[in-house]
Amino acid sequence: MYYLGGISGNGMLTSRGKEIGRASYDFDGFFRQPVGVTSCGEIQLAAPILKEVFGRKDLQLLTDDGRRLDLTFSEKKLARSSDVAHVDVTGELPKAPRNWRH
Repeated sequence: MYYLGGISGNGMLTSRGKEIGRASYDFDGFFRQPVGVTSCGEIQLAAPILKEVFGRKDLQLLTDDGRRLDLTFSEKKLARSSDVAHVDVTGELPKAPRNWRH
């Protein structure tokens, strides 16, 4: 497994094309054979919204720079009143190492 770096920013959390709320993200990227680029990290959004969507499998983040990322929650439980959750990320991730911050 090869560490590519990180990406971070803001975007709109969506489900089946419906906007849910603004979120910020901070993800780390990795390259591994034969899978390719994978990512994981944290999303942050208003605690009541996060509580409502936690555990769902139909979430995407449309980043402000135009990427559509599929999110899957990594944790089984969400801390009470938390506004941050760890996620695994797939979708339109940068392929080239130069597009990740080091």
